[in-house]
Amino acid sequence: MVDRSAALGGAFWRFWGASALANLGDGIRVAAFPLLAAALTASPVGVAAVAAAQFLPWLVTGLAAGALADRRGARQLIVAADVARVLVLLTLVVAVASGWATVGLVVAAAFLLGVGETVRDTAAQTAIPRLVHDSQLEKANGRLVAGEIVGNEFVGPPVGALLFVAGAALPFAVNGAALALAVMLVLSLPLSLVRAAPATSPSASPGVLSGMRWLLRHPMMRTLVVVSAAVGAADSAWFAIFVLYARDSLGLGALGFGLLLATGAAGGLLGSFAADRLIARFTHRPVLAWSLAVTAGAPALLLVAPDRWAAAVVVITTSGSFAVLNVTALAIRQRAVPADLLGRVVAASRTMTYGCAALGALLGGTLAGTLGTEAPFFFSAAVAVAATAAWLSASRPDPHPA
Repeated sequence: MVDRSAALGGAFWRFWGASALANLGDGIRVAAFPLLAAALTASPVGVAAVAAAQFLPWLVTGLAAGALADRRGARQLIVAADVARVLVLLTLVVAVASGWATVGLVVAAAFLLGVGETVRDTAAQTAIPRLVHDSQLEKANGRLVAGEIVGNEFVGPPVGALLFVAGAALPFAVNGAALALAVMLVLSLPLSLVRAAPATSPSASPGVLSGMRWLLRHPMMRTLVVVSAAVGAADSAWFAIFVLYARDSLGLGALGFGLLLATGAAGGLLGSFAADRLIARFTHRPVLAWSLAVTAGAPALLLVAPDRWAAAVVVITTSGSFAVLNVTALAIRQRAVPADLLGRVVAASRTMTYGCAALGALLGGTLAGTLGTEAPFFFSAAVAVAATAAWLSASRPDPHPA
């Protein structure tokens, strides 16, 4: 039984503060990078290259970041990643302020910042089980997801846009200052986060791909990654063309679309706080099944009710259920994976998820272009049925345990 009443402790909240500051910086860049790219070039390819450079690192360096997280202490990796990102941001600030910034430089900066993010985020996942009691993993993950949503979706983007209007270099300077404060908080964390996790699986390969091999040998965990990646692809497929659907079918302008997305972020925040309570009442297996079904299945509502109220319901429910899905999957992974392999398994899982999300976005655009803007919603509904059924089958308790 999960003890939801226990306090998470001061060390966790310092860790949470550092994570919140890092996510605030990420949210600031969500708005500032495309604005800077558009100011430097009129080429759609150049602007898209800056966006792609922010996500490419997971596919290029994600697995290596996982191996690093298992061999080094979480505290030193997080500090090193954030200090490196501060230096990249400082270089970018000087370049923008002096007027010699180019699109190529911005692409390089976006990629390097993304590399730092892969190292930081992977190391952070290995730190959580050492900061809180096992019974508090769901609560801790929920609070971290809530901080991520507030920084990345609520506060960061509008702050980044306002800072850019005041001065093109300002968003990146504030991002660097936030990361510097995060480093100070991380340095105050317990020494247990300085050391790597002790070896608990001596037969495991120490290589970069050992996390992927571990997943392939464990049917339930393998299925968890596959269904999460499939739902991520489905979510990207319909969301990639949602701005077109909102404009053409719902008659929403830029402001209306922004308000609609903010409403969805509120749903994600509620889901992140409700996840541990739902798990405490219903257990992980049914909560994960429902979150898979709702995340990918709710967009089908727009097929039968193509209006603004239905769209609001869809973005709220999908964001909320996606938050529950993330919290639940993280807790299952943190308990099931050996401590000395956790970084590599987390990295392998995220690499697969981000890769499928990118492919899902491309598929959504293709489906919408050839079959109409409603086609990605049909695709998402089909994934909801398949993913939920696969999870329920793979996680079914063994009726004849050895």
